[in-house]
Amino acid sequence: MTDEESTHPIPATLTEEQAGRMLAGMNEVIRAGEEMRKLRAEMIEVFAGFGWTQERIARLTGMSQPAVSKRMTKHRSDEPRPPMEVSLDQRDIPWLEGRLWGLAEEISRTLGETAHCTRCVQALARGKKRFTPQNVDGLRRLVEEDLRLHGAELPGGHRAAYDQISRGLDVPSGVTTTTASASVRRTVAYQIQRDQLRG
Repeated sequence: MTDEESTHPIPATLTEEQAGRMLAGMNEVIRAGEEMRKLRAEMIEVFAGFGWTQERIARLTGMSQPAVSKRMTKHRSDEPRPPMEVSLDQRDIPWLEGRLWGLAEEISRTLGETAHCTRCVQALARGKKRFTPQNVDGLRRLVEEDLRLHGAELPGGHRAAYDQISRGLDVPSGVTTTTASASVRRTVAYQIQRDQLRG
């Protein structure tokens, strides 16, 4: 972790505010199809792993409490999953892709339409692009270009975050400490990275 990143400690769990922001975007594109509905359902399991109540999860997801209860009962196992780790310093591919996505989103938010990565970020958010190796490489190039051309307009934490993400993507560990799916890990990392950059 860089000195820049260490000035903004990341909590050991998601806050309700973070989860709400993450799900708000998800709910906007839930009509995009089954994939997004599946992701929201998986997030329910992650939130349950944090010990959150069904009522709290229902409020955040915009689902009824009975629907949340049914989902949790359906996937309850004898051996509860450990809570998902949410620290930024993880080096598996989905987590790093999520961090890259969050960084690109913040660059786009700051620079608007002048950001090279804006169109790609919008396509990812709407489910029109997937996280293929080619698309991730393309997003890396766009982020690099934005940092090169507009570095003076962006906080220093953006460059520090990109350097760490880029090193991780070049030499990923491939090891995760959770059974959460790639989509879940990507989505959580996206939100955590955005919040870290906003300080």
